Amino acid sequence: MRKIVNRVKKFLASPKTRAVALMLLVGGTAAFAQSSAGDYSAGTSALSTVAEEIAKYVPIVVKLCYAIAGVVAIIGAISVYIAMNNDEQDVKKKIMMVVGACIFLVAAAQALPLFFGL
Repeated sequence: MRKIVNRVKKFLASPKTRAVALMLLVGGTAAFAQSSAGDYSAGTSALSTVAEEIAKYVPIVVKLCYAIAGVVAIIGAISVYIAMNNDEQDVKKKIMMVVGACIFLVAAAQALPLFFGL
């Protein structure tokens, strides 16, 4: 009995046995992974679930964009008012930047639902 145990230990300790075991493990895993090739139902259902969850947040983000545009407009108007009272030279540039930022935020809020197909 002891002889058999020693032979088994010697067999399992050899580098060749370890290499063969590793190849069987990796090869078996690869074969298992390819056995379900072409069946993407799990991935498709996960992506559709994620799309539905993201779609729930779109109205909130749209309102947030409008709120940020309002804050930018108020702060920009105050900044332009201060620049006009101090007789600064780049008042037109400040006005154009504030208006551009507000237009961008409103356009982004309008385009976001279209981007997600809502």
